[in-house]
Amino acid sequence: MATLFTIPIPALNQHAPGTITCTSPTPQVYLLSIAAPPDNRLTTATCTAILTALDILEFSPEKYPPGVVLTTSALPKFYSNGLDLEHALGTPTFLPQQLYRLFHRFLTYPMPTIAVLNGHAFAGGLMLAMHHDYRVMSPAKGFVCINELDFGVPLKPAMSSIFRIKTRPETYRTLVLEAHRFDGKAALEAGIVDGLGGVEEAKKLVEAKKLTEKGRTGIYGLMKAEMYRESVEYLSEEGHYREEERVLKMLDADAERKAAGEKRVREAKL
Repeated sequence: MATLFTIPIPALNQHAPGTITCTSPTPQVYLLSIAAPPDNRLTTATCTAILTALDILEFSPEKYPPGVVLTTSALPKFYSNGLDLEHALGTPTFLPQQLYRLFHRFLTYPMPTIAVLNGHAFAGGLMLAMHHDYRVMSPAKGFVCINELDFGVPLKPAMSSIFRIKTRPETYRTLVLEAHRFDGKAALEAGIVDGLGGVEEAKKLVEAKKLTEKGRTGIYGLMKAEMYRESVEYLSEEGHYREEERVLKMLDADAERKAAGEKRVREAKL
């Protein structure tokens, strides 16, 4: 496949420079291959590069007619290993202005989108895939999981809501409260992914559902924005800061609850 364009990903901290490469495996199907060594962490640099690629495909219709956007990894082991926590926690604007902007872009993109999971998609990597319209996962390698429970980082409302909307209640519980790792077969059975395979299987999905035709009326993104309005609101910058304030109040209330409980235990002298 000939390369349509390449977007550089600048080096950032310990992350080496990388690229987003766009090819077209079939007419009106655009494949964005992400190469951000070593494991496609979602940093400011990576998010910005992906956003730029999405802008090029949407706002150059004379060159790239509306169709379907696929994302995959050029790295064999990881689709994405999620956030660089040090970078995310040390960059106050990262969540609302980079990560959530990227999630929102995919969630409301005016063309169908498919994440082709050729390797592990952990935490933020799975979140990114969930904000696509469809997911196809390798049956032979890789796991998907939400493992924030394991390292003690609560999910933000904007991160959690997409699973509440797009997965069954028991799947949501298993993902979040058990940090369970799903292989391809289990992910398909749980409804996390829509098919097994790679780019070829994604192309078959495009053909079977006639996805290249879906964006032609210009309302595809608007339809999605209404479908997923809860997540759309949480992903807005205003929604982010409002929810941050709510979460702080919840944490304060929990601290008071624990203090009151400890006092009751002391007074009971058990």
